[in-house]
Amino acid sequence: MKPVLLIDFGSTYTKVTAADVDECRLLGTANAYTTVQSDINNGLSNALSKLEKVTGKLDFCERYAASSAAGGLRMLASGLVPELTAEAAKCASLGAGAKVLKTYAFKLNEDDADEIKAINPDIFLLVGGTDGGNTDCILHNAQVLADIGGDFPVIIAGNRNAVRQCERILKGREVHICENVMPKFGTLNIEPTQKEIREVFLKRIVQAKGLTKASELISGIMMPTPSAVMAAMKLLAEGTDNSRGLGELVAVDVGGATTDVYSVANGMPTDPRTMLKGLPEPYIKRTVEGDIGMRYSIRGIVDAAGIKTIAELAGMSEVRAEEIINMFAANTDLLPTDDETERLDEALACMAVRTAVTRHAGRIEEAYSMMGTTYVQTGKDLRKVQKLVVTGGSLIHTTNTAKIASFALYDPKDPTSLRPLRADVLVDRKYIIAAMGLLSEKYPEQALSIMKQELCRA
Repeated sequence: MKPVLLIDFGSTYTKVTAADVDECRLLGTANAYTTVQSDINNGLSNALSKLEKVTGKLDFCERYAASSAAGGLRMLASGLVPELTAEAAKCASLGAGAKVLKTYAFKLNEDDADEIKAINPDIFLLVGGTDGGNTDCILHNAQVLADIGGDFPVIIAGNRNAVRQCERILKGREVHICENVMPKFGTLNIEPTQKEIREVFLKRIVQAKGLTKASELISGIMMPTPSAVMAAMKLLAEGTDNSRGLGELVAVDVGGATTDVYSVANGMPTDPRTMLKGLPEPYIKRTVEGDIGMRYSIRGIVDAAGIKTIAELAGMSEVRAEEIINMFAANTDLLPTDDETERLDEALACMAVRTAVTRHAGRIEEAYSMMGTTYVQTGKDLRKVQKLVVTGGSLIHTTNTAKIASFALYDPKDPTSLRPLRADVLVDRKYIIAAMGLLSEKYPEQALSIMKQELCRA
């Protein structure tokens, strides 16, 4: 046996997973409340004690960790054209553990400067202009950031002809220079920027109480939890040189504060009559719906879906639905305790899934030209994706997982949405996806094999 320990320091729970990489099998999982307010090692110790009761005492040969315990980086970004460089900046941010609070287009004005100063983000992504193109905008925005002050770091990933001048303008501030996120018109280059954002993320994560000490126990791999999940989804979809993956997929993680959606799919138009509007989206895409969550962001679900729809799904009056929602909002650690609260919790989960996947997927609209009827697609076409992976407490701890997951699929009432038409639903009942993303960095074959074993049909 060659046991490896995989740790996920979450904002609410610290999850630990033991895997045997010699025999490609899961040994056990456990979790405990993340004690981020005191010493994060206390929560880790509690989780390990629970794990030992499942697996027995193990001598781990390697230990790897992911973390979102300090929360995702609060990020702002500015670019030149909203549909182009600003959107490219957003794509880069979402794949690297950041929460994009706002993107600005064109030149920043006084109101923008006041807003940025008030937000005081954890990081600012400064982009704009293709290589050899417009430099006025990014130089102006660099000067605005310099005048604002504050100590937030700035990543510069715009027109290569302007980055050194931007660096001089921002002298005295922490600055990171990356390759242009859009070096040519319509061409994305987001990986270098994602890597830099992850590095900044991890520096902040390690500053969480006690995590510096915990990091001394780790063998080397440490990454933001969203990056670990993306790595796992890529591996599950594509496979390895020796083992086939499942093919294109969509994954949904419904949490207490956010709902994350991942897609590993080409998403380009397949009909020659369909034109793509805007930037082609990344093959591996992540979106974070910061206003859609089962407890902390419960009001966002209500605002998106409407109390009438939620009450009808739960089979109760709107007044009673509001009462339970208020109770959940006031007690964020509260779990359903009876049939009535379970029904409402499931209705909320259905609407969280529908809203998040609808926002993640693209849309198609009918248009007319001299050649006859044509179609215009924005975003990703996910209609042919046939695998849907779901995780999160509201989907794991229920017998109605398939029903909740079905709200990720195509709905005739919303015919322009490019959500999957139909899909096999796989459930991460043991919360292993992030752990397998970690494991895949060194042991991809083993991580893929364990996921195929453990992700079960709904």
